[in-house]
Amino acid sequence: MAVFVVTWNLNKERGNYDAARRALLQHLERFDHTKDNGLESVRWISTAWTPDQIQKDLLTKLDKNDRLFISQITSGNHQGWLDEKVWTWINART
Repeated sequence: MAVFVVTWNLNKERGNYDAARRALLQHLERFDHTKDNGLESVRWISTAWTPDQIQKDLLTKLDKNDRLFISQITSGNHQGWLDEKVWTWINART
């Protein structure tokens, strides 16, 4: 299983922003995942899926004017300032 960072931006102008945000978060929670409380629209997920498969899946919850970025995290090739529990989760899976 690989670890991916998933980040997004929903168009806040839409009338159903809160419902769309909740739907996307619930959709992401189907994966083994973690989050850092300081990063609102970022999640790390662990899955055997490819980035293309993840994108196709998540696009079902997004509008055309929303944004999405997915990148695989590899051992020794990541750095940042995150909660310790997030690093523990990532490092246990990479």
